[in-house]
Amino acid sequence: MVRPAAATPAEMRAAVDKFTGGAKVNRGRVKLDIPPLVENGNSIQCTVTVDSPMTPSDHVRAIHVFNERNPQPNVIGVRLGPRAGRAKFSTRIRLAGTQTVTAIAEMSDGSFWSDRVEVV
Repeated sequence: MVRPAAATPAEMRAAVDKFTGGAKVNRGRVKLDIPPLVENGNSIQCTVTVDSPMTPSDHVRAIHVFNERNPQPNVIGVRLGPRAGRAKFSTRIRLAGTQTVTAIAEMSDGSFWSDRVEVV
């Protein structure tokens, strides 16, 4: 069986469900900063910031970035704790064509928050 070399929106949803355990994902608190229009998808700057005081009782546990069309739907996962100081990271990613990129943060209270950007 030949498998396509790109994830699908259904595979992205499955990867998100695996990360969240099927929990509800709320919009807000997460800011995904990625250019909506890029000339070359080989190296795209991506920054994720989460609104959190990063205290022992209220902090970000993890941030994951997902996409619809790359070979794997889970682009990157970052683990954090209250000693991180702030919930922010930057990286460069590769994107194959027009697709939606989604960032999801897992908070210490078990809630999940997200942001998404359509990248052309």
